[in-house]
Amino acid sequence: MQFRQQALSKLQSPEEIDLPVRFARPQGWLVLTVTVLFVIAASVWAVTGTVSSTLNAPGILTHGQGSYILQSPVAGQVTAVLAEEGKRVPAHTPVLRVRTAQGTTTVVRTLAAGRLTTMVATIGSVVTTGADVASVERIAKASDPLTATLYVPAQNGATVPVGAAVDLTVQSVPTQQYGVLRGRVKAVGRTAQSRQRIGTYLGSSQLGEEFSQHGQPIAVLVELDAAPHSKSGYAWSTSGGPPYTVDSMTPASGAVHLAAQHPIDWLLP
Repeated sequence: MQFRQQALSKLQSPEEIDLPVRFARPQGWLVLTVTVLFVIAASVWAVTGTVSSTLNAPGILTHGQGSYILQSPVAGQVTAVLAEEGKRVPAHTPVLRVRTAQGTTTVVRTLAAGRLTTMVATIGSVVTTGADVASVERIAKASDPLTATLYVPAQNGATVPVGAAVDLTVQSVPTQQYGVLRGRVKAVGRTAQSRQRIGTYLGSSQLGEEFSQHGQPIAVLVELDAAPHSKSGYAWSTSGGPPYTVDSMTPASGAVHLAAQHPIDWLLP
């Protein structure tokens, strides 16, 4: 009570009535002004500014027509390999010669034209009926262009717009020297793909496992930008790109440039 009485008597003291009251120091006004200006600038940027983002996803270069796995129609021993891995083969091309236990010889042939991407069977190996002996990527014509298939997590599939720019890092091309491959999203899958479906499309169960190890993804088809005067035939971030062609079934990773957003959109429902 003693301190309270002293405070009241000091306020009622007539000699202090005429003293000016200081509401804020000059430094305080400066801080307040800067804060208000910052809030105004941030609000304007949130409404008028844009922020771009990218979505990274693994993928592979293909001709966009899928692959098929060639299986042996008989059980027996492989006596000859008649086709070379990596080469284009017409439909009904002899691939293997298999001798059965009865002494008859059966020739395993391709079902459709394409490129022999993997040869599983070798001379002397024993195969059973229905065993996988080779995988063939479908290619109708030698001039069929390359595409890229990216496998995007299912929860991010809806954010990928058709026509979005894509930068592809190709495993067989040094990025620091030749840059990235340019392309645009041509189509986005509507449903998630299982491991078996991916493996069947790419002709490789191993790739099916790899692209689905974090869950069933959405397939995104990327059309590559053509550049007829470059050695590869496609556009790169550098002037000419690599001085060699790029093969299909080459692993790649893509950075999809998503649509720019206003920062205020993140706050609105």
